[in-house]
Amino acid sequence: MKRGFFGIVLGLALMAAACSGGGESGSGGPQFLSLGSAPAGGAFFPVGGAIVEALESRSDQFNWSATNEATKGTQENIRRLVKGELDIAMANAAISYFAARGESGWDKAYPIRSVMTLAPNVAMFIAREDSGVAQISDLSGKRVVCGPAGAGFEMFIGPLIEAHGVSFDDMSPLNATQSGAVDMLKDGSAAAAFLGGAVPTGSITQAATSMDIQFVPFDEATRQKLIEDYPFFRPATVPAGTYAGQDEEIAALDVGSMHLITSADADEELIYNITKTIYELREQITATHRAGKAINPKNVVRDTGVEFHPGAERFYREIGIWPES
Repeated sequence: MKRGFFGIVLGLALMAAACSGGGESGSGGPQFLSLGSAPAGGAFFPVGGAIVEALESRSDQFNWSATNEATKGTQENIRRLVKGELDIAMANAAISYFAARGESGWDKAYPIRSVMTLAPNVAMFIAREDSGVAQISDLSGKRVVCGPAGAGFEMFIGPLIEAHGVSFDDMSPLNATQSGAVDMLKDGSAAAAFLGGAVPTGSITQAATSMDIQFVPFDEATRQKLIEDYPFFRPATVPAGTYAGQDEEIAALDVGSMHLITSADADEELIYNITKTIYELREQITATHRAGKAINPKNVVRDTGVEFHPGAERFYREIGIWPES
């Protein structure tokens, strides 16, 4: 009976040992990589999905298994990277800029590093045609969707509207995902919404094809001053015909380029292999989303104010695109 009892215990122990593996590369199973993106409706989620597909296509080579996790966006991604709950993440460069320095509402300097600079985050206010919002100053007194709660959009919307003579106190700011914002415009519960991402942005496409909207222009002199005053604002244009009913080019703003980030203590070899895979499979990513065109020699190493991870820098130096200056 004793031998039988110990045999059962041993068998259970072996079963437990077998089941406990799989999450770590050292266990013989795949290393699970979690990419944090953002809610559906913007560009982060589909671009994150395209990157994950590229990583998965080399899962046999690197023994990893990657997933695209829908999160609340950049602020959540940064905090979860530092906690070790994500391996890589999509982020807005303006929010990352302040997070890395512990400024603009961040409680401390977060140890994050850039992996590659991706597509511009071209954002703008759009409004229902019957809303009475023809320019940014008209947002005063209106219900305006300013991004998901906790996403950090206020870090770039604040200086943008203030430069046009409007503050958050002047508006009735609302929180919603980009797809939720379109629904709020449709049912009249919001007069305008701040939407954007890589061009074209799904939520703007949805809004333009489902209702009569207008693109609220930036005052040109104010736009230029924003570009001069803030490192994360960059000039951008939306070509005519990008969205339904948009007959003219829009002088827009990159309000903080999309970029891929990781934690400062992420394994150098892992980040090197991730960077190499994404860069070498950039055409595959572009076939899924046009934002993949930004994965090019000039753009991926562009400085957005967050230090690059050593693993990414090593790859860029090896292929000769790292800017020595």
